[in-house]
Amino acid sequence: MFQTGVTLEMVNAMSKNTLVEHLGIEVTEIGKDFIEAKMPVDQRTHQPMGLLHGGASVVLAETLGSIAGTLTLNNAEQHCVGLEINANHIKSARNGFVLGRTTPVHIGKRTQIWEIKITNDADELVCISRLTLAVIDKK
Repeated sequence: MFQTGVTLEMVNAMSKNTLVEHLGIEVTEIGKDFIEAKMPVDQRTHQPMGLLHGGASVVLAETLGSIAGTLTLNNAEQHCVGLEINANHIKSARNGFVLGRTTPVHIGKRTQIWEIKITNDADELVCISRLTLAVIDKK
């Protein structure tokens, strides 16, 4: 499903000097049909009440779906951009890490849909998200 020869180091290096690096998001595993990343729940990702900010969960979700979508394409000919994302925040988190895992729902020639589940350290569902990507030909 994904391009061959892509390493965690290569994927994480793409996030240097970006929001992804600022939030401490780190891709931890690239599987046959999934990608996982972890994100700290700390002052970088808290909202004012000390809970994980829902926007931070959405950043993690969009990051995972976008990386997965990109890794299914021939990047010399195509790239993908986000069209729509939604998120349902199921449970709060105050500290530790959250783990995101994305899996494909639809991989088409012009659109892709990815589901992202985010869990806490106790493997409890914190957020579920769905990302729709547009696949665009490079000019």
